[in-house]
Amino acid sequence: MQPLSSSATVGVIGAGTMGAGIAEVAAAAGHPVRLFDSRGGAASDAIAGMGKRLSRDVEKGRTTKEQRDSLLARLESVERLEDLASCALIIEAIVEDLDAKRQLFCALESLVAEDAIFATNTSSISVTAIGAALNRPARLIGMHFFNPAPRMALVEVISGLASGADVTDTIMATATAWGKEAVRARSTPGFIVNRVARPFYAEALRALGEGATDVPTIDAVMKGCGGFRMGPFELMDLIGNDVNAAVTQTVYDAFNQDRRFEPSLIQREMVAAQRLGRKSSQGFFDYREGAANPLPATAETGNIPAAVKVYGDLGAADALLALAGDAGLTIERRTAQFPGDGWISVGAATLALSDGRSATQRAAQGLENLVHFDLALDFRTAGCIALAPADGCDAAALADAVGFFQALGKQVSVIDDYPGMLVLRTVCMLANVGIDAVHQQVCDAAAVDIAMEKGVNYPKGPLAWAEQIGLARVVGVLDNLAKIYGEERYRVSPLLRRKVWGESSLFSD
Repeated sequence: MQPLSSSATVGVIGAGTMGAGIAEVAAAAGHPVRLFDSRGGAASDAIAGMGKRLSRDVEKGRTTKEQRDSLLARLESVERLEDLASCALIIEAIVEDLDAKRQLFCALESLVAEDAIFATNTSSISVTAIGAALNRPARLIGMHFFNPAPRMALVEVISGLASGADVTDTIMATATAWGKEAVRARSTPGFIVNRVARPFYAEALRALGEGATDVPTIDAVMKGCGGFRMGPFELMDLIGNDVNAAVTQTVYDAFNQDRRFEPSLIQREMVAAQRLGRKSSQGFFDYREGAANPLPATAETGNIPAAVKVYGDLGAADALLALAGDAGLTIERRTAQFPGDGWISVGAATLALSDGRSATQRAAQGLENLVHFDLALDFRTAGCIALAPADGCDAAALADAVGFFQALGKQVSVIDDYPGMLVLRTVCMLANVGIDAVHQQVCDAAAVDIAMEKGVNYPKGPLAWAEQIGLARVVGVLDNLAKIYGEERYRVSPLLRRKVWGESSLFSD
């Protein structure tokens, strides 16, 4: 695969934040770039703004004066579409409207050379549908950047039904030459990132709606225990609840209202109240001057134990034993009395990693004073943990459970007895939706993980994370949730179940 020559001129249409960022990326890679916007003066203003930001980068030592000047010299604002006639690649970043995009590319077809490539930066519209209006749809490809384009590493390269293989290969190579991590995907609703990411928001909104705990606690656990850079509510406020809700609705409708992607009534109410997030100064958090937001729920000091008993195999939570040893606790291993995953006995409490059931349901096995704990990205380094006691768990036993994790250096949040907890449930759903994208031939497994790590800064690709947890455990969690809710939302991808039966990796053919 050969990229476009750096001497080839790149045209960018749309001088908003995304278009200007894409123009900067292309210019930084050495291309002459022509930036066009239908609003008079918008392109020149965007380049001037770029110059000011790059000058600040020079002052901070992030770039040199020579690099800044060289990049800006390759940028040119133009006032007519005709000025893009000699471009080898034209990328549009205009309004998300199918008719507007079709009209634009149809107008360009009569201006450019036959071998010029068209790219759309759409995040939600079918590349196939856009290309259907063209005389030569093979030249159209999706080139989905993430905001801010100069900093975000990912580009999704989206092939429509008519996109040429040579065009796809050229754009893959070009995106790589521009310093981006490029992944191939077929044109389906949400592509990779906007499809796979839906459960990150949806499961948090469901936890809130079912009273598992409050907004700041959910965000704190997802960050401090799950390792995510931002909590789901913090991120929805940053994106804008209106934007996030609209993307969810689009994906939901495009998948014939698949329950996996069902929009949240809570978020719909937030939009109706114009609590859109940072841009409206109120969302799930309050951004008004002087506003005081509530802190995460944190348990009081519990009973610090001297010893623990371990029954069976703790699986993904086995790292807790090393931490317990480091904390000076005596560890006694015993044979499990019941089938399935192991548990820890601490004082009067029985501690077990959630398996998708409620602690109350699981306690009916005979596990007295059962307290579930949530999954952590890395139990050794996690700063906090969530616990969910079964109904009827003694207060003294809960204090023993809290004290155990505090002895390991964790901040503890006690939530309601919520099936699957917060991190475990979210990760299993992210993995399941990602695996189903592979099953439906949207992309390969490696592309899912690259897209989610590079496109939305997940701490670990959801498919690699699923393998770390154990694919059989993931299936078990989802099956348990499906039984509890009686919903299609938690149905297991056929490919995931097949990989468990075949004892094979998600990354193998």
